[in-house]
Amino acid sequence: MNSGFLDKLLERIGRVPPEEVQSYLLRLADEKGFLETIFNAIREGVIVTDPKGRINYLNRAACELFGLEREECMGQLVSERLRGLEWEKLVGAEKVVSRDLEVFYPQHRFLNFYVVPLSLEKPAAKKTDAAEQEMVGYAVILRDITESRRSTEETIQSEKLTALTLLAAGVAHEIGNPLNSLHIHLQLMERKLRKVPPAQRKELQDALEVARGEITRLDSIVQQFLGAIRPARLHATLENVNTLVQESVAFLRPEIEDRGVLVEQELRSDLPLVEVDRNQLKQAFYNVIKNAFQAMQFKGLLRIRTDRDDQFVAISFADTGGGISAEHMSKIFEPYFTTKAGGSGLGLLIVRRIVREHGGEIDLASDEGKGLTLTIRLPLRNQQMRMLEAGESGEA
Repeated sequence: MNSGFLDKLLERIGRVPPEEVQSYLLRLADEKGFLETIFNAIREGVIVTDPKGRINYLNRAACELFGLEREECMGQLVSERLRGLEWEKLVGAEKVVSRDLEVFYPQHRFLNFYVVPLSLEKPAAKKTDAAEQEMVGYAVILRDITESRRSTEETIQSEKLTALTLLAAGVAHEIGNPLNSLHIHLQLMERKLRKVPPAQRKELQDALEVARGEITRLDSIVQQFLGAIRPARLHATLENVNTLVQESVAFLRPEIEDRGVLVEQELRSDLPLVEVDRNQLKQAFYNVIKNAFQAMQFKGLLRIRTDRDDQFVAISFADTGGGISAEHMSKIFEPYFTTKAGGSGLGLLIVRRIVREHGGEIDLASDEGKGLTLTIRLPLRNQQMRMLEAGESGEA
């Protein structure tokens, strides 16, 4: 709105004849309507708040981005209307802050936004006084970056997937066929071994068992690799995460007892049901638990805990292994990267693939020399958005 017009009106308000008030109000309404038309025409979302974060204005684009009704939002705290927006942290810096935001409702989008403190010059008490700035609120400007971000992510993922798929085809052909041949020849050797005198048979039988075990391990690595890059279609049903955790631990009970590992379960009783593929999620749990076993080798403690907040159901696995160094943390999800002797480096790659297909996240917290905590976060169905960490990119 034209500030010069307002200043003149305020100076003369006491001298304005009653019959002219209506014309001034109409002039104000016209200018306000003109600005409304401009702000509603632009594609960027605009939200204006007072210093306490109460919404004074939002344009049509902002309403569409977040699925809001303008009339219902006026005067409401922006932190209440946009759950997941960390408003107190954003305005606490008292400077222009730019961040990225992932929105889940009404459409899955990625937004870039910046928050600008708004201030006006306070009228000086005397002409000689220096003008002071008065804080009057904040402006939030939002830009939809979904297409550019997805295009970048898809290009990166496509390049990686193409490389892995070609490698998988080579692995399946170059290793799979010889493994089958070795398995057949071992069977033939075992038949002939029955004719060998008992005194010599034991040593040869042990060697055959070692060879058979190594063949089985190689075949398992090939299958894991193929499973990591050729995911099965999700068959999602409403499931109790606690039940899936308990079933996973029960399935691995023989290995748990054989390794002397103590497993403690702290499962929150009031978890809501979540839409997941129970078989794939249990596979993710198996891999995480086995990864913890390998880190602890023999004995140790594995604490499994479930919890929830407004956006996620969380399942954390905390082991007492050696943890992971800072230099290795960024590589932990790379194919074939492992810090354990005999590890395939594919287990956590599969876990991340499964969790991402469920719209979830994985958090890692390592205390080198003491242990690692891996937390899987699965979204609730009513989740609207999540803040992205500064500098977080779409790269896998």
